[in-house]
Amino acid sequence: MAARKKKAAADAAPATKAKRQSAPNEVLVKLRAQSAVELNDELLKLRKEQFALRLQRATGQAVKPDQFGKVRKNIARLKTIAREAQLAAAAGVKK
Repeated sequence: MAARKKKAAADAAPATKAKRQSAPNEVLVKLRAQSAVELNDELLKLRKEQFALRLQRATGQAVKPDQFGKVRKNIARLKTIAREAQLAAAAGVKK
């Protein structure tokens, strides 16, 4: 009985993992398609969200602790994509 449950759990795990990996890739594709102005607007939105989370924590309101890391990583992703676009534009000008 226990072996059957482990096998069922093992079979379900790769499908769940595949779904998780495809979602961030779609987000990255959408972000890479945006212009520099849109990326800056998105960055501003994320910074405001980060500030709101810090404010909620400081005032003692209920806040989900995992949100801090998620927002911080999204900011890093966005800044990386913006830098990639900047380097690609500079490489295009040099040629």
